Amino acid sequence: MLSAGELRAYLVAVRLAGVVATSRERSLRRYRLFAARDPRVLIGIDPQEEWGEAELVRLMAAKCGVSDDPRCVSGHDVIDPARTVAALDAFAERVGDVARRRAPVLFGTGHPHRLIGFYAGLADALSAAGCEVLTPAQGRCVDITTRFGLRTCNLDYVRGIGFMREVGRERPGCAPGAHTHSPLPVRVALDAAAGRGGPLPELVVGDHGWVCGAGQLGFEAIGLADTDDPAVFVGEAEGTVSVAVPVDDGVRSDYYTPLTRYVLNRACLSQ
Repeated sequence: MLSAGELRAYLVAVRLAGVVATSRERSLRRYRLFAARDPRVLIGIDPQEEWGEAELVRLMAAKCGVSDDPRCVSGHDVIDPARTVAALDAFAERVGDVARRRAPVLFGTGHPHRLIGFYAGLADALSAAGCEVLTPAQGRCVDITTRFGLRTCNLDYVRGIGFMREVGRERPGCAPGAHTHSPLPVRVALDAAAGRGGPLPELVVGDHGWVCGAGQLGFEAIGLADTDDPAVFVGEAEGTVSVAVPVDDGVRSDYYTPLTRYVLNRACLSQ
């Protein structure tokens, strides 16, 4: 089991933090879109305050450790590993709390190729602790608007983790699932859970639209977010999202396994 110091070093070594693959240009472009209230970047959050690009840069510097220098407009973003570990500690506290209460939980990801394993380890441990891992609206059809047009997907679950499968585009032998930032999947899932009379999740764990969409609807939500996902950190700043963990969300899936173990150990759920 990694100590906090060892985890910080590991994060930098595999580029989950430190200098990450996300470009400064991409992050700034998404900050500008967020400031313009583009729904593709709001991903389910309805900000209470006005967030201009300068305010977003300052927020992301405080939350993630990116440069707060407005003259820095190119190169790679930087995530402070100490901030990642501190956020993982807060994340683990919420996981441990829901485990002690044996409360129902909902998991979902817009990065099924990368993050299902991270969440599945948590879901397995919470299930073993007596929490019901919810899978509402499985198989439900959802139309999602993308830059390529309207795409029809089905809501599916693997090991209790919700994600979208694009209808008619998956091939045998390929990794499952579609990358999406949309809040529609979690809205559909929560609506289905409410429609059947519950139970409703007392904690939603995910990323992108899953965490933002759930938080905006009043559910406690925690999750991971990259430096080009300002909505999650704005949600945390405004109290809509409980915990946002700054981390590169696009590295190899097995690189997240030590993070799962760290969270479970901090939450007193290690097997």
